[in-house]
Amino acid sequence: MRIRVAHGNLSADPRVGDARAVRAFTLLEVIIACGLFFVFAFAVLSLVTQGLVAARSLQQREPDPGIILAALSLTNAFEEGWVSGDYEDIAPGMYPGYRWEASISEVASNGLFVVDVMTYSQKKKSAAPVVTSALFYRPQSKPGSVTKGRP
Repeated sequence: MRIRVAHGNLSADPRVGDARAVRAFTLLEVIIACGLFFVFAFAVLSLVTQGLVAARSLQQREPDPGIILAALSLTNAFEEGWVSGDYEDIAPGMYPGYRWEASISEVASNGLFVVDVMTYSQKKKSAAPVVTSALFYRPQSKPGSVTKGRP
C-alpha cells in the first residue's frame, strides 16, 4: 500500500482529495426533484380523472324493469289489467325520458299472475320496448279472467 500526499494531507485512499472524486446530490436537489415529480404525477392524475368523468357523462343508462317488478312485488293482491307510469316517479333523475307499462294477467285460478313490464324511450320513439316478465303468487287476489265464464 502506498501513501499518497495530496495537498498536504496524508491519505491511504488515492481518491480522497482528488478533483475527480464522486459527488452526491445535495438535499436541495433532491427536494426539487421530488417536487417536480409530484407536480407531474398530480397533473397526470387530474387528466385521468377528467377523462373518466367525461366518459361517464357520455354513458347512456338504460332503466332496469326490475325496479318496477320490485315495486309491484310489495302488494299483497293483484288485479288484472294495465298499470303505467314514468321512471321519474320511482327514481328521480336517474332515467329521464323513459316510461313503463305493466300488464298483469292471471295464469291460473290459484292466484298465479304473470306481470309483463315494457319500457319505452320517449327519446327514441322508433325503438322497440324492452319487455321483462315475472311470475307472482298472490292467493289473496280476486279471481280474474281465468275463472270468468266458468259455471
